[in-house]
Amino acid sequence: MDVMAEYWSIEVFDGELTASRWRESYGAALTETAISHGAVDWNWLNTRWGVVLEVSFTADAQWEAFRALPAVQAALDAVPDPVNGLLVYRGRGG
Repeated sequence: MDVMAEYWSIEVFDGELTASRWRESYGAALTETAISHGAVDWNWLNTRWGVVLEVSFTADAQWEAFRALPAVQAALDAVPDPVNGLLVYRGRGG
């Protein structure tokens, strides 16, 4: 039986600092953490307004466990615009 992977997106918008600067600080750790917690695919996108991490897991529980990790929480808490600068949603982003 084939298991269908589900994509989730973390979209970070520019704020006082650029989202690309945020990615320089947190991108490698987020990617490594995703891989070590079961991600089957991942992709970073640069947009005119920021960056998007698309990450795919085969089970919602894997995504939820990844999302709850302290390293992920710390990265999301550090986005350039803490009020309006973060979207986390199911599906591919950009």
